[in-house]
Amino acid sequence: MNWDQLLSAKRWGYEHKYIADHIDARSEFQRDYDRIIFSSPFRRLQNKTQVFPLPGSVFVHNRLTHSLEVASVGRSLGRMHFNRMLKEDAEVEQKYPLISEIGNMIAAACLAHDLGNPAFGHSGESAISHYFAEGDGKVYKDTVTVQQWEDLTHFEGNANALRILTHQFAGKGKGSLALTYSTMASIAKYPCSSVAGHNKKNIYTKKYGFFASEQQDFEKIANDLGLIKVEGDEPVYKRHPLVYLVEAADDICYNVVDLEDAHRLKILSYQEVEDLLMPLCKIPRMNERLAEIEDTDAKVGYLRAIAINTLVTQCSNLFYSEQEQILNGDFNSALIDRIEDDFVAAMKAIEKVSIKKIYNYSSVVQKEVAGYKVMGGLLEEFVPAYLKNNSKYHQKLIELIPKQFLTTATDDYSKIQSILDFVSGMTDLYAVELFRKIKGISFPSMS
Repeated sequence: MNWDQLLSAKRWGYEHKYIADHIDARSEFQRDYDRIIFSSPFRRLQNKTQVFPLPGSVFVHNRLTHSLEVASVGRSLGRMHFNRMLKEDAEVEQKYPLISEIGNMIAAACLAHDLGNPAFGHSGESAISHYFAEGDGKVYKDTVTVQQWEDLTHFEGNANALRILTHQFAGKGKGSLALTYSTMASIAKYPCSSVAGHNKKNIYTKKYGFFASEQQDFEKIANDLGLIKVEGDEPVYKRHPLVYLVEAADDICYNVVDLEDAHRLKILSYQEVEDLLMPLCKIPRMNERLAEIEDTDAKVGYLRAIAINTLVTQCSNLFYSEQEQILNGDFNSALIDRIEDDFVAAMKAIEKVSIKKIYNYSSVVQKEVAGYKVMGGLLEEFVPAYLKNNSKYHQKLIELIPKQFLTTATDDYSKIQSILDFVSGMTDLYAVELFRKIKGISFPSMS
């Protein structure tokens, strides 16, 4: 793969308006960022759980604040890489005219990386998969293809994000958000189909990156950017290089920031957080600087900032030194897993504590269990209603579905996807409220 082809300002759905002038094209990636910021799917992330559910008066991260922070870190990673390339070769911008924009491309991709996650996070994904694999949705297995069934029984937020960015929802105009090809390719952590996914040997096939409905769309983007296609019956591509930096920004943020949230919620003591983050804070006078801060939240904030800076530098250095291997499609690891050994050990310690004390904290587990009930309950109602539509009750349920999610297609897979578009796009609160109302647990008011 080569940077000149990988970096493209061609815009999805508006290819005929492709800007060939590289000077004019540079603003296109900032435009991607702005379009995502002002979009409804991004705004809904404000009420989608990151880890902790609706904590009340103590404000912790939701999907939206997480995405903004990831975008900030991602921009830094991209800018650092460009600066390193420029330092080595003063004429690098003449060779690759859009290389200076990779920070903006990564920032936009980071904003979009969680757009496809349903309410209740990964438990929402699992609930959707469970409905088809083991719930009432099993009856549709013989009405869809093998690949379509894999899509449904292994619902994937990453693939759903690409669908949101490319699908033409009814009444929403052509091309959805119409982002540039490079921005969309930069969110494809697993550039393969659901049939080829779940192969843990390769980093790009651990999960999958596009539904059957968007396979041709992704292949169009991949071929245009020159992504390496792996030989085989199923479509599998090597990652766009910028995916590694988007992934690193996400890994850095959630690993470190979850500790900060856990401290605010008094799940972890200050000393526990300090013990975990200090190995990532190898700067002069670190203990003296901490001693100058009295407030423990501020101390944790300072530790978080230094830890993130350390990890950004480590991942940036690694990406630069392994650039040739990455461009060849031969780098089979997340950047965060290949940084210096001391820092990898520190990250593993954080992961161990996070699993034990944060991700299995009672309110987090309760949220996940509730997510199963709510998401599964909504699918139990809306999927049969839309596919069968053989009673007045079904007709009333369909009236609750916004017109943008309805389809003119008649096959079961397309209709099921329409319901998944509707349900997966819900915020946590809206999903709970709608579930309670249609199940008769609460009664809707007229206000």
